[in-house]
Amino acid sequence: MAHVIEAPRAEDAESLGPVQLRAWLQTYPNEEAGIDEKWIREHRGSSAAAEGIAQWRDFIAAVEERPDLLFCRVVRSSAEIVGFLCGRRDDVVTLGPMYLLNEAQGEGVGGRMMSEFLAWAGSAPMRLWVTEYNERAVRFYERYGFRATGEREIWRGRLPNVRMTRNSTPGDGLG
Repeated sequence: MAHVIEAPRAEDAESLGPVQLRAWLQTYPNEEAGIDEKWIREHRGSSAAAEGIAQWRDFIAAVEERPDLLFCRVVRSSAEIVGFLCGRRDDVVTLGPMYLLNEAQGEGVGGRMMSEFLAWAGSAPMRLWVTEYNERAVRFYERYGFRATGEREIWRGRLPNVRMTRNSTPGDGLG
C-alpha cells in the first residue's frame, strides 16, 4: 500500500495521540523491565485523551508558525495516519518522537521520513532518546549516523532509554 508523508493538518491532532499509544503498545511491552499494557496505558494513555489531543493541536499550530524551529511529518496509508516523526531545533536538533506502526514498517517509510528530517536539520548536531531494548530502532538510527553516548535515563522508573547523537557536517554522505 502506498504511504504518503506530509505535514500534519489541524484535524490530525485527534489521530496522533491514539497512533502514539498504539505504537507504544506494539513496541514497549517488556516483562524484564516490568512494562505491560496496563503500565503503558497508565503512563501514556493520556496521549489519546482530550489532554493529549489538545497538546497535539497546539504543537501542529506551532509547527505551522515556526517551521524553522519545529518539524513534524505524518505518514498516511489511505486516510489513516500510521506514523509520524517530529523534532525541534534549539542549541542542537532533537529528533522525536518518531513512531511507525508495525503494519507500515519494512517498506522504506521510516527511511523516507528520516531523509526529510535530515534535510530539515541540515548540518546541525542532532540527538535523540531511544529505548535501550528497542534494538530495531537503535539499528535504524545507527544506519543514519547516530551513535550511543553512554548517557542513560530510566523513564518513569522503568523504561530504559539511551541517548544517541549525530554530529553532522555538510557532505558527510549520511541520510
